[in-house]
Amino acid sequence: MSHPEQQYLDLIRRIVEKGSHRIDRTKVGTRALFGVQCRFDLSDGTLPILTTKKVLWQAALKELLWFLKGETNIRPLLQEGVTIWTDWPLAKYRKATGSDIGQKDFEARIVEDEAFAADWGDLGPVYGKQWRRWRDYEGGEIDQVAGALNLIGHDPYSRRIIIEGWNVAELSKMALTPCHKSYQFFVTPSHEMYGENGDLGILNSKHLFGERKRLHLLMSQRSTDTILGCPFNWTTSAFLLHMMAHQADMDVGELVWQSADTHIYDNHHDAVATQLSRQPKARFPRIAFKRKPEDIFSYRFEDFEVLGYDHHPFIKADVAV
Repeated sequence: MSHPEQQYLDLIRRIVEKGSHRIDRTKVGTRALFGVQCRFDLSDGTLPILTTKKVLWQAALKELLWFLKGETNIRPLLQEGVTIWTDWPLAKYRKATGSDIGQKDFEARIVEDEAFAADWGDLGPVYGKQWRRWRDYEGGEIDQVAGALNLIGHDPYSRRIIIEGWNVAELSKMALTPCHKSYQFFVTPSHEMYGENGDLGILNSKHLFGERKRLHLLMSQRSTDTILGCPFNWTTSAFLLHMMAHQADMDVGELVWQSADTHIYDNHHDAVATQLSRQPKARFPRIAFKRKPEDIFSYRFEDFEVLGYDHHPFIKADVAV
């Protein structure tokens, strides 16, 4: 059986060789494929964090915890040393004020000045807002994450266990519209497990007559920056699946990822060549929880351990804004 990371290496090779050349919103240009899928068995605690380059899983986890708090301002992220969202408010500030302020100075001011952060650090109703405070038509708010967990616990075979980010009414207010837009959960008896081709099989006969259940996740993206975004998105989705199963007292199953416009930017081809020259390490890392918080929203970064992450060196690539 091939290393599960080979799916990623085959994908980026295929995009470069067969992708359609497109001029995109950023004007950088991309090669893109439409409609791809990868699958990962997480039943043994696996986290599909790429090993052919260093992935900053700490930042991905902190971003996820930020989403789960319903946050939309970059200040809490910057206080945690996570700078992945700075480009968009920085560009907005420079355009609005004519300032040539550097990124580090802008970030420092966001951290130090709460009023400045309120004016310039907010991203609009991005992921956290939609996950936790989706506006209904009566002026109330819907907590999709709590709702999904409630269904997992009380109606596990529902086909409506979905967390959705694509709120059409609020897209124009977002600094960046959702790329990873939809999360759908699927529960099976624990003895059942889906294989590489989606075929149902018996994973563990000792659960055959038991009632224990297994939680799976399908994450869908409308748009994927395959070099920078995809490794983050896989890491985030895997953490979320493990957390939801941990809260629901279920085993973990498959993470299935699918992407519509799946692209590599024209300024990332050197990074692709470097990564394709490397062989994956022996195995993906594993997750361990140090405690079980009272709810999904009470996890702290210190509650997680990532075990055995062996990786090749970091590969630099520029963000297209």
